[in-house]
Amino acid sequence: MGAPEIDFSRLNVEERIALMGRIWNSLSDKDVLVSPELAAELDRRLAEHRADPSAGKDWETLREELGRRLQ
Repeated sequence: MGAPEIDFSRLNVEERIALMGRIWNSLSDKDVLVSPELAAELDRRLAEHRADPSAGKDWETLREELGRRLQ
């Protein structure tokens, strides 16, 4: 039996993204299969962030940069 058909057309983009986040957050660690390579990369990135949290970019800055690249 497949997933039921759900009409998302009445949701705007922000609502759809929020829904995806809620679905993702509802999964437990055992539900998400992560390869050893990806786990190592995520660990590396987390350690890099913890070593220098100010080196990252906030979402607004990143979104603006990506928007300029896509124009």
